[in-house]
Amino acid sequence: MSVEPLSLTAQEEPQEGKALRVLGWFSVGMAVAALGVYVGYELRSRYKFNRRTPYDFYAKAEPQTTEFGVGI
Repeated sequence: MSVEPLSLTAQEEPQEGKALRVLGWFSVGMAVAALGVYVGYELRSRYKFNRRTPYDFYAKAEPQTTEFGVGI
């Protein structure tokens, strides 16, 4: 056995480095996806909040027996 250091070229990169690179890019992708889901949820909730109709203010009111203020 010789004690010479192994010289690796770009094509002969060890599998450990490739696995860590793949794991790193996967974690970056998951972080971007999670951030996108969170931002999308916030934008949708703000859009729904601003798009209320006048009837939404009375949605939890007790029902009345007559059609008061509806108009014909």
